[in-house]
Amino acid sequence: MSQSKSSLHSLGVFCGLAAGAWLGAAEAPTKLVTTGISPFVISLGMVAGVFVARWTVPMLLKGTGYVFEDLREKPHLVIWAILAGMLWAVANTLTVFAIRDVGISIAFPLWNTNSLVGLFWGCLLFNELRGATARVWGMVLGGAAAIMAGAYLLAYATTEHSSVAPQSATLGIIAALGAGLLWGTMYVPYRKAYISGMNPLSFVTVFTFGELGTTLTLASVFHGGWSGMVAEVGRAEPALFWLFLGGFAWVLGDLFQQFAAKYIGISRGIPLSNTNQLWGLAWGALVFGELAGLSGTGRMLVIGGSLVMIAGAAAIAFAEAPEGEQASWKKAMHRECDRYGLDPIMVEATLRGEDPLSRQAPSRRAWEYLVVAGAIGIFVWLGMLARRQAIAMDLGWMAFLSVATLTSLVLCGWLLWRRTRFS
Repeated sequence: MSQSKSSLHSLGVFCGLAAGAWLGAAEAPTKLVTTGISPFVISLGMVAGVFVARWTVPMLLKGTGYVFEDLREKPHLVIWAILAGMLWAVANTLTVFAIRDVGISIAFPLWNTNSLVGLFWGCLLFNELRGATARVWGMVLGGAAAIMAGAYLLAYATTEHSSVAPQSATLGIIAALGAGLLWGTMYVPYRKAYISGMNPLSFVTVFTFGELGTTLTLASVFHGGWSGMVAEVGRAEPALFWLFLGGFAWVLGDLFQQFAAKYIGISRGIPLSNTNQLWGLAWGALVFGELAGLSGTGRMLVIGGSLVMIAGAAAIAFAEAPEGEQASWKKAMHRECDRYGLDPIMVEATLRGEDPLSRQAPSRRAWEYLVVAGAIGIFVWLGMLARRQAIAMDLGWMAFLSVATLTSLVLCGWLLWRRTRFS
């Protein structure tokens, strides 16, 4: 395999690992559900933070002219991005219910079965693993089996060895698995966009309209209309800063995840980003003390199940695509180009980490920096309204995990800029 392809695979791996760190940290504010805040309001607060971040981060890195030019060239992908956002919104709401009923430590690995769903769609629709060697197939299928085994261990630990009521545990497990199914299907629009040459920064800008609209609808229906939803949001005002912050962290994790999906495919990139279960376990156990109520056997099952799932995801992610599989990926790319009239030379360049669109996109505008300043102002305003919440936390572990997460942002962000200029 050429050095260029190997470097892109390594970049995809680093992106997947950074995604795991930020997606894990993003779920920490959902612990606010234990204080009585509605799961729908929590999801809405996070999505509002996501909406702000999805506009400001691409604007800051590439500019609105670049984003609009990318969308203008590939208008057929707009509906796919909106659909992906709708799937995400429903899945994210389900995760809040799962965390309420079984906790972060348990819920994370269960909804990370999305990697199995993504593996299925990647093989079926985008020629991933076609042309791969027996060794690569073995690593991927063995990893998938390990993920399923780990999920079973965690489900068993929840229902048999914890103080959670059996009915609540069952509902929490169903919610987490349902989120995994929806998130796994959400990756179909991801991959469709990237083999068409769209920049992840452009994709997420449209994505956010689907998630915000769906979350607003869910919250409004559940709370008996718009006025009821606004009243619930008002009651949660002291906690909105933390929810916005969680949404912002999720955007950074999702961007890294999408770059991983672009460069190494959903069958590898998604399982690797699912190392967020390790971060979720760390936040749940070390910061929030979620394993305190488990028996010794239950703790061993939770930790063992998580490690098994992580090993399975690693086996899938590090199965680098050989030349035969790369050729199959190229066929899928040409299929999209023929279907939608795209320039295959330009699309192939973007898949090599180049950025031909930057040469024809309009220059930045001064008002874009005002929008970024406005977004910062929103966070400052919400921070002034924030109040300490009634959740027991270990501040030392929280600081350690926060520093580790920020380190992954700096390292992987620098690697992306050096190799692709965020293409």
